[in-house]
Amino acid sequence: MVDAIKKVRVTQTGSPIRRQADQRATLVGLGLNKMNKTRELEDTPSVRGMLNKVKHLVRVEDAG
Repeated sequence: MVDAIKKVRVTQTGSPIRRQADQRATLVGLGLNKMNKTRELEDTPSVRGMLNKVKHLVRVEDAG
């Protein structure tokens, strides 16, 4: 039996305009580049760290 990979649904809710360059780069790294764009990502510690860095610009939901 294969364990299901846990996923999170991430939606960009804030604009990267006038944000620090590393925050803009983090959004691009998550695959978000436009307002209200949604991605489903694996729930890993590295992704959680990236989400924590831009938590004021994204909405995170459980995709499971």
